[in-house]
Amino acid sequence: MELSHDHARLARLLGGEDLAWLVDRVRRRLEREEPLDGSVTLTDATPEQRHAVQRLLGRRPRAGRTLQVSLPAVDEVLRRSGACPDGLAAAVVALTGPVAVRSSVAAAQERAWQAAFAPVRTATAARPELAAWYERLRGSGLVRRLAGTPEAAVPLLVEVAAVLDQLPASGEPLGRFAARVTGDAHALDDDRPLATLVIGAARALAGLPAGTGAEWRREVWAAVGLLRDELSTTVLTLGLPGDGSTATGRALGALREAGQPVALTLRQLVRDAPRLDVADRTVSICENPVVVADAADRLGSACAPLVCSNGQPGAAVTRLLRLLAAAGARLRFHGDFDWGGLRIGNVLHRGLPVTAWRYDTRAYQGLVAAGLGRELTGPPIDARWDPELGPAMRAAARRIDEELVLDDLLVDLAT
Repeated sequence: MELSHDHARLARLLGGEDLAWLVDRVRRRLEREEPLDGSVTLTDATPEQRHAVQRLLGRRPRAGRTLQVSLPAVDEVLRRSGACPDGLAAAVVALTGPVAVRSSVAAAQERAWQAAFAPVRTATAARPELAAWYERLRGSGLVRRLAGTPEAAVPLLVEVAAVLDQLPASGEPLGRFAARVTGDAHALDDDRPLATLVIGAARALAGLPAGTGAEWRREVWAAVGLLRDELSTTVLTLGLPGDGSTATGRALGALREAGQPVALTLRQLVRDAPRLDVADRTVSICENPVVVADAADRLGSACAPLVCSNGQPGAAVTRLLRLLAAAGARLRFHGDFDWGGLRIGNVLHRGLPVTAWRYDTRAYQGLVAAGLGRELTGPPIDARWDPELGPAMRAAARRIDEELVLDDLLVDLAT
């Protein structure tokens, strides 16, 4: 229904700059569906604002800087004057345009967001391993922060659903996969919104713990069959049993017989993974390549299975260790007795079924008593697998490198 008003008279009464605050207050009440009763108050009102209210209501406001205006009084003036016979609410609409009720706007927005999420909801409906991830994504507000509006989110969430439909992959380079599924080879680069959303789903599919950093992302992608830096990421091994089912397995078998170390690439471990016969066997993990070199020199083909983390474990190291754990191997880790070694141990113990290998408080204190090591420096941390080890290292303040205990480690590897 069209509202009746005299726009020129209404503008003279209520449309001036000095009454803009009053119009704005009324409009906000209308947006919240609040009644236009009672008064509105303006603190620190200017003389011009006070005179404008006086002209509107025909009476002088109370003394002081605070200005109080009765909304029913304004409504009566507008009706009686003929400027807007339908009253104050209609006058504000006439001056400022239609009012969108906030509850209605919020409901419409929520319906739009539900529609935007529909492709992802459909893509995860029959995949229970993604149910918790979807609920977190829907409730976290991450998509709203990345896209801003439901309209902007629609193409992004369509791409998320398209990626989910193709996971896990079968050892495809990440860029090629992105180009094939989305048309953009860089769509899954670290700084892109699609990668930010999908990597959580990839982690859920692989059953991996939360983490951060380039190596963690590389591991997550690899776990769902997507390769990034597939040839530059390697893991050094010695004595791993091979099999004839894959080229990688045949190579492992030949190099084990020759007593030679082998560096496996992430590509091999994803696209041509060997079948590892290690059920109920111990696989040792060292921190430094020198352990592998000495084991090859002194034990050769008699060396028990050995994997080198080479510092913080990269994606290839973690991928191999997960394959070994899945095959039933018993994993044990030894590293330098320094804070860096404890950090490596914490990473391995947090995500894998790893035990200590001569790498606990008792072993450390025995080495200190033997006079080994040099000054220990750097910020201390505690060991997840042995709460007493960190305090013992702080007390003794001795760093003991893995090279100093090579003989003991090789005795274990020979048996």
